[in-house]
Amino acid sequence: MAQLGARSFGVYVHVPFCATRCGYCDFNTYTATELGGGASAADYAETALSEVSLAARVLADRVPPVRTVFFGGGTPTLLPAADLVRLLDGVRQAFGLAPGAEVSTEANPESVDEAYLAELREGGFTRLSLGMQSARPHVLAVLERRHTPGRAAAAVAAARRAGFEQVNLDLIYGTPGETDEDWQASLDAAVAAGVDHVSAYALIVEDGTRLARQVAGGQLPAPDDDVLADRYEQAERTLSAAGLSWYEVSNWAVGDAARCRHNELYWQGGDWWGVGPGAHSHVGGTRWWNVRHPAAYAERLAQGRSPAQAREVLDDPARAAERVLLGVRLRAGLALDELSPRGVTAAGQAAEDGLLEPDPLREGRVVLTLRGRLLADAVVRDLLE
Repeated sequence: MAQLGARSFGVYVHVPFCATRCGYCDFNTYTATELGGGASAADYAETALSEVSLAARVLADRVPPVRTVFFGGGTPTLLPAADLVRLLDGVRQAFGLAPGAEVSTEANPESVDEAYLAELREGGFTRLSLGMQSARPHVLAVLERRHTPGRAAAAVAAARRAGFEQVNLDLIYGTPGETDEDWQASLDAAVAAGVDHVSAYALIVEDGTRLARQVAGGQLPAPDDDVLADRYEQAERTLSAAGLSWYEVSNWAVGDAARCRHNELYWQGGDWWGVGPGAHSHVGGTRWWNVRHPAAYAERLAQGRSPAQAREVLDDPARAAERVLLGVRLRAGLALDELSPRGVTAAGQAAEDGLLEPDPLREGRVVLTLRGRLLADAVVRDLLE
């Protein structure tokens, strides 16, 4: 693994369990009925700790202490809080945690209460990310979310009382049947909840999901690109007016300290080990991913084998393209010298078209305008041609 230890190091822990499957979700998650035999949420912490031990043996002392730990899913908070704390302790024992390390977990609003969150906070968790999605019951119903509209705000208040200073709310816009007023109500509710971070994502109809079948069958309309653009601009106006500034195309924070440092590690090309079924890792220029099903994952570890399914080594062109893809989405932007001569020419044209900020470009950085954020994928394609 080339350049091992030269970049910041994080750990992602995937918890693949959900109480129910939302119709739009294509993540590697499983309800109790989908799991089948050979996998157990009750045993999951012990199984995942086996992979943490494997990571420690593979990497030994060649990586710096962990700067960020992120528990995602699925719904990590379906596990007992003690299990999540045990897993964090395992990461700490394996690699050490850097001073001021960020430790986040995702949660559904209905899966946590103040006592649960207090146990996480006492155990070393510093950041909570709640899946709010919408403040309107009919929108939540289309998304097949279980919580009531006010539950997310109540969970934020519980998190604050438990000692969490960093709390994020995830929102989704463009759901069939959502109006401008519905989306504004969701934005206003997120702001009123007093969080320091908001993530807002356009609804994507993923192949193989129940939502995709409903759209294909004509029961629901597909999201409209023009509506999605309007919703994004609505989010930018509301969140910026409330003191939350964008730092990545889909993420707003009240200041640098409120940013999700784990996601920044991804976007800035850091190293991380992904623990859990289907989890992806990237260390020293090598990327690999684990087998997807929890039963196969547990069986491999029980046999003393690696749970990795496949791997790839990124060559220089692939790494350069990835730096452009991720860097352009950040408010800090991308250094102009990361582009090819044709890419530099394309950047000049993009600035003329109002997609890139002209002043940063003159100073050697590629920074998206608001219009450029709406067309970020197209901008990246042009820069990479």
